[in-house]
Amino acid sequence: MKNYDIVIVGGGPAGLAAAVSAKQNGVDSILILERDKELGGILNQCIHNGFGLHTFKEELTGPEYAERFIRQVQDLGIEFKLNTMVMEISENRVVTAMNREDGLFDLQAKAVILAMGCRERARGALNIPGYRPAGIYSAGTAQRLVNMEGYMPGREVVILGSGDIGLIMARRMTLEGAKVKVVAELMPYSGGLKRNIVQCLDDYGIPLKLSHTVVDIKGKERVEGVTLAQVDENSRPIPGTEEFYSCDTLLLSVGLIPENEISRGMGVEINPVTSGPKVNESLETNMEGVFACGNVLHVHDLVDFVSEEAAAAGRNAAAYVKTVSLGTESTRQSDRKTDEEYLAERIPDKAAEQEICLIPTSGVRYTVPSTIRVSHMDEHLTVRFRVGNVYKNCYVSAYFDEKRVIHRKRQVVAPGEMEELKLTKEQILQYPNLKTITIKIEEA
Repeated sequence: MKNYDIVIVGGGPAGLAAAVSAKQNGVDSILILERDKELGGILNQCIHNGFGLHTFKEELTGPEYAERFIRQVQDLGIEFKLNTMVMEISENRVVTAMNREDGLFDLQAKAVILAMGCRERARGALNIPGYRPAGIYSAGTAQRLVNMEGYMPGREVVILGSGDIGLIMARRMTLEGAKVKVVAELMPYSGGLKRNIVQCLDDYGIPLKLSHTVVDIKGKERVEGVTLAQVDENSRPIPGTEEFYSCDTLLLSVGLIPENEISRGMGVEINPVTSGPKVNESLETNMEGVFACGNVLHVHDLVDFVSEEAAAAGRNAAAYVKTVSLGTESTRQSDRKTDEEYLAERIPDKAAEQEICLIPTSGVRYTVPSTIRVSHMDEHLTVRFRVGNVYKNCYVSAYFDEKRVIHRKRQVVAPGEMEELKLTKEQILQYPNLKTITIKIEEA
């Protein structure tokens, strides 16, 4: 069985950025395992621009953005295996994987970084009545067909769901000559970025119907049309509001689900709101030495934030590996010094060993991280979260126990756009017995 300091599951934007960061932070023994035939993940089919504005200060397409990181991985000599499927990971970080060349094999890792990304929610989760004709695709599948394989899914299109992929595919299908009749959204607000609504729908005159859903699909062999209906506040169709749209294709952009079957199998605690792992300030799960980043942790709207988060995971995994290695080495050199004593020397400030719970409430759906160990936190920590509704003229507030410490005015916050708060170690250490940090939306 081969040994590695860090094994990274997934060679998409998160896995690549984590590998580069870990290497730059002094760990040489790194392996990326990727199930596809090439590195880059979902970025390879995202040929539109808009990537890299934060990371590279220029506008790139998805493949161009991925290529920047792939080149760094190659230049740094980081090892990777393609066409390799990870089957399971044990509690003591033995990774079982398989491919055609090596068959079924095991790897022992000192640290594991989970970067498997996410998948689309399928039609089966929607309970739409009707037959199962040809012409119903997830938006991501249609994107791959058009952008990578050169096939057009159809010519008259209805899109259900206004997530970013659905909005981008409305524009893409239009540019390829299809007629996009309408984009319907179950919620009273769009699930995508505001800029995508403007650039992908408004600029092409494509209508967006909020609080609408598909209630029937006509056609047996091939989609012939769909019926939309308005829904009430309980998401139930309102009788008498049905509208029929003839079409040969229905694209579904109805949400993304983090790929966490392997995580659950190894005992990682999952946040029921995000369907991703619960992590601390180091992006470490409840399993020691197992880190998570990118869309497997929570669904991001910008790949730049994925890269930033993954770089932190790589840096923290490298620090963990070095700590474990040094601790073991110090134990070998002196029987009198245990790993616990070594770690106690590393963290002399006992007051900073507190663990603080982050509590999302009053419109905030979740936070990443879920807990903070002050002793392990960097000088600055970015807390990312999403809200559950559209709030205008409001405040984003953070309460340290009962005291309000952060109170920032916002013109608008929406579920489609990830929010963040910056915390500092100095700020937290001013509250020596702090137990909770509550993040909430407050009306102005």
